[in-house]
Amino acid sequence: MPGIWWIRRDLRLADNPTLIEAIRHGGVVPLFIIDPILAKPDWQRRNHFLFQGLEVLGASLAEMGSGLVIRIGKPAKILPVVMAETGADVIYAEEDYTPTARSRDASLATSLPIKFVHGQTVHPPLFVTKEDGSPYTVYTPFSKKWKSLLPTQLQPASTPVSLGSPILPASDALPAHTPSPYFPAGEKEAQRRLNQFAHAAIHHYAEDRDRMDLDGTSVLSPYLRFGMVSIRQAAAAAMAAQAEARKLGLDPRGAEVWLNELIWREFYINILYAFPNVMRESFNPDLRNIPWMNDQASFNAWTNGQTGIPVVDAAMRQLQETGWMHNRARMITASFLVKDMLIDWRLGERWFWKMLLDADPAANNGGWQWTAGTGTDAAPYFRVFNPTLQGQKFDPVGDYVRRWVPELAKVPTSQIHTPWLLSPMEQQLAGCRIGIDYPAPIIDHAIARDRVLHAYKSGVISKER
Repeated sequence: MPGIWWIRRDLRLADNPTLIEAIRHGGVVPLFIIDPILAKPDWQRRNHFLFQGLEVLGASLAEMGSGLVIRIGKPAKILPVVMAETGADVIYAEEDYTPTARSRDASLATSLPIKFVHGQTVHPPLFVTKEDGSPYTVYTPFSKKWKSLLPTQLQPASTPVSLGSPILPASDALPAHTPSPYFPAGEKEAQRRLNQFAHAAIHHYAEDRDRMDLDGTSVLSPYLRFGMVSIRQAAAAAMAAQAEARKLGLDPRGAEVWLNELIWREFYINILYAFPNVMRESFNPDLRNIPWMNDQASFNAWTNGQTGIPVVDAAMRQLQETGWMHNRARMITASFLVKDMLIDWRLGERWFWKMLLDADPAANNGGWQWTAGTGTDAAPYFRVFNPTLQGQKFDPVGDYVRRWVPELAKVPTSQIHTPWLLSPMEQQLAGCRIGIDYPAPIIDHAIARDRVLHAYKSGVISKER
């Protein structure tokens, strides 16, 4: 009898443990279920990327003599129907670790023959724990233990030759979607990006990764989010790049630092798995009573890239345009929203969830709580990024700002991050009148810093009372 490969966050053929298990069982029925929950507005941008990825996967399956079955509806209703239509006696699905997915899967497993296969992470959640079995809440010891549990070599599985020839039932049509010009979806593109990065930019990653004006990162996060490339493939590439660097007498730190970034992803998955309440509130109970201002006009200026702070506006416009943002820019914009504007980190988290192609519940929440200083292994709450200094350091000649904030294209490099300091004549020469062509800063950073420190301290004090 055939088995159903219920595709969820594993849109790939290579190094797919779930698919391997399904092939071992017999013929494979590849199935993707479009749950009505995906119709929510917050999923719209990611849906286009997802549907394009499914289209590419379907073409790859057709080349193998198989095909992709698409069904629209709730899994609890669709899965029994497809089993009956195909004669399948088992369903294989990659295990998902978010609270919503765990609840759904536990319910389905009570009435359907589902086998959940680990594949979303290198190490399963709560496999990397302290000696007493409790979860780590600090990244550094977690990463050390994580690395100690790795085999000497990771060996990702190759693409299978055949999926067998079971009878495939009729398929629903994929909803209309528009491919992203910045992120072509699919496994082939994911592999191209990984290979290109692992043989070049990774060796300079340690020194270039924070530069927003350089192509110094892998830009693989949307592909990891939907499993168009596996985390094992990424980790194996990092380990191979370290070995290559040592062999050639190059500095292996770039590959080591990139591997550490992959481990951060697994750290946040572990945190969400062990402490699902972080999706609703600050991990740190002492910082759950901060008196946020939550000014709507200020929030709107932030989302639209109209704060008057060039690096913040550039990053937010990049997000609007592409569905992606450089990691350093994510930290800068998040810090500005929370620390300078005193707006609840959860509002920023929801905006990023709506806009990012790579938005993942664990990583998105973990990143926001880290910057807000409310999380597990968080930056101290009294650390407040100065956005101007961040821009000057990580976009030194202003190429990043000029690309995404064209109003500032002719502003001299010396003032690209402080255009409000230009004289009226200099503004005229640059074709950018502050307050007319480009907004004046929405807030003075020095004043904002004092205000947020007071707010955080008062939040802690009010709890103690």
